[in-house]
Amino acid sequence: MSEIDPIIHPLNRFKICATLNAFGATQGGEVNREMKFAMLRDRTELSDASLSKQLGALEQAGYVTRFREYGTSRAKDSVWVALTEQGKIAFDGHLVALKDLAEG
Repeated sequence: MSEIDPIIHPLNRFKICATLNAFGATQGGEVNREMKFAMLRDRTELSDASLSKQLGALEQAGYVTRFREYGTSRAKDSVWVALTEQGKIAFDGHLVALKDLAEG
């Protein structure tokens, strides 16, 4: 039986992982896909500061990766975010644990 992941479980982190997963922004396998920070922010309805803080916690755990693509000015930079292979496995296990808990 899978266990609830204490890193993913806080609601904002769960929303981030769920959004990245649904978008297909995952690493590993044959296709790597990332999601723009701004799109992730809009879909999770988090502020820039809150999203950045939660991504920091997920990144420290090895669950997400992010990188900056530099534009002609700081305002034109793009930050890209994806679930790592480890993050995808942890998120999938977390979903199983929640389902098991809900079904008794």
